[in-house]
Amino acid sequence: MDIIQWLEEWYLSQCDGDWEHGYGIKIETLDNPGWGVEINLMDTYLENKDFTSVQVERNDDDWLFCKVENNTFTASGGPKNLHEILVKFKEWSTI
Repeated sequence: MDIIQWLEEWYLSQCDGDWEHGYGIKIETLDNPGWGVEINLMDTYLENKDFTSVQVERNDDDWLFCKVENNTFTASGGPKNLHEILVKFKEWSTI
């Protein structure tokens, strides 16, 4: 299963008729350029799970930062790092 299919399954598993109305997933582009990802963890099995922040800076186009703060997985990365961001979320969420 590729990472997009996995994320679709994760999202669907959170949808309970209520969660999806107040929470969800945002994926957007950044102007530096890059990607921004926010995944709300409120009322999920990940709500209180510890996360060790990630900071990788390889070059101007190859970087990522991931953290969990206020029950939200927040990440940003270079223009080719969206896949890596989503893999970091998957790895953490399935441990």
